[in-house]
Amino acid sequence: MEDKVLEDIEFHQDTVASDANSPLHLIREKEMEITGRVLTAKREAEEIVARARKKAVEVTRRAEEQSEQLASEHEKTVLAEVEREIELVGENTDCEIKALRKTIVERTEDAVTLVVESVTSV
Repeated sequence: MEDKVLEDIEFHQDTVASDANSPLHLIREKEMEITGRVLTAKREAEEIVARARKKAVEVTRRAEEQSEQLASEHEKTVLAEVEREIELVGENTDCEIKALRKTIVERTEDAVTLVVESVTSV
């Protein structure tokens, strides 16, 4: 880029020293103007890209934080549901055990009677 700057300085010196209205000089001035615009546009584009990259990094970081938070919340919800189901299974098991014990007590007398009749009828 330093070569370009030196070339521009030499051109301006030549322009001042010679006829500024010659077609060659007018073309060269237009070329320099366009080159300046291109360099400005390039610098602006690089700044836009840099800002976009920073924003992308920030968005990604926030998304990761939110996903971790949502995963943690979902894990807690699922664990709470599992604990409730465990409690329900435990309660249902207790009820079934009580019902089975009641049935055993009710049928024990009948079983004893059947055994005694089987033994005595032989």
